Amino acid sequence: MSERGPKPSSARKRVKPIAIDVRVPAQTLSYPVVIGRGVICRLGDELRRRHGAPTRVALISDDNVFPLHGDGVQVSLEAQGLKVVPIVVAAGEASKQVSVLLQIVEQLLKAGFGRRDAIVALGGGVIGDLAGLAAALYMRGIPVVQCPTSLLAQVDASVGGKVAVDLPAGKNLLGAFHFPLAVFIDPEFLRTLDDRQLASGLAEMLKHGALFSAEHFHQLVGSADAFFARELDVIAPLIAASVGLKAACVGRDPWEQSDAGKGRVLLNFGHTIGHAIEAASDYELAHGEAVALGMRAATRLARAKKLAGPELEEQLVSALQRLRLPTDLDAWLEGERGAAVERALAHDKKRSGGNVSFVTLSEIGDPSVISLNFRELFARVRR
Repeated sequence: MSERGPKPSSARKRVKPIAIDVRVPAQTLSYPVVIGRGVICRLGDELRRRHGAPTRVALISDDNVFPLHGDGVQVSLEAQGLKVVPIVVAAGEASKQVSVLLQIVEQLLKAGFGRRDAIVALGGGVIGDLAGLAAALYMRGIPVVQCPTSLLAQVDASVGGKVAVDLPAGKNLLGAFHFPLAVFIDPEFLRTLDDRQLASGLAEMLKHGALFSAEHFHQLVGSADAFFARELDVIAPLIAASVGLKAACVGRDPWEQSDAGKGRVLLNFGHTIGHAIEAASDYELAHGEAVALGMRAATRLARAKKLAGPELEEQLVSALQRLRLPTDLDAWLEGERGAAVERALAHDKKRSGGNVSFVTLSEIGDPSVISLNFRELFARVRR
């Protein structure tokens, strides 16, 4: 990360942002996702307009993101007369734990936060989850504004209201649904991401296309060079399209209560085995890298269950390679690694009894959910 991120500037060209409404059946829980270059510089104005009269804002970030972007966001908030309390945690998945969550709550108490005050989550998926859960729990819930700085968080973690921390037994096992007041997605943040982080976000975008839109799937693959060149005017509409696909799914099933195959459970495509591989790697693999391998596992299972032919896996592998994502699934299914993945699968929170609800495809844009024993699942994706 070598460039500093967006700061308030009267000289920056104003480009009209894209706004997507995420509808929740309880109308008061619906919220906008605002996407556009420079939108983060208007955060203070937007917070005042949407939330009225907070006096304090906790700006929660990590020690990678805050030095790059924290000053600009803090200036925007303070310009509206808000008292900003920065809370900076260590970067990485290791901060997504109960002890760090409680430290944040203690800092909110010490700063005198009340129920009319708010939290701004400035960072990637870890910060969005951690800050969102703190907001959900503090005084039975205070508003949170999500300001995702990674592509992964912009297209996935920040939209949908799922917030959580990890437990020793597994990822995201202690959490809640806490819908944000708003989400502000500024593509300018992507200038400070390295290519590996960018590719990790592209995995989630590819997932949305694989599930819901063959057109989006192929547009992403065709735009790979533009993403890695940080051509933001090309990237912004693709981010909006991906967010729109996820928002439509979330809006139909905000609390993930629909029957398998009919709601947001579909968004777990690539995540069942992906999460297990991520845990087995001790989080050395980026989340999107693990999801990429999980998506390949899903297409392989589709072939094993005669839902699709071999061309589906071949098509996905080609797309992953174009987006600079890993494809060597077999390296994670044998030996000590394979045993660690199998142990992690046994703790999957989507299991019911001895079975796991597993999302796969019959073709790009046509998802389905099957239920099978996790041991069968593991055996079926092995060659």
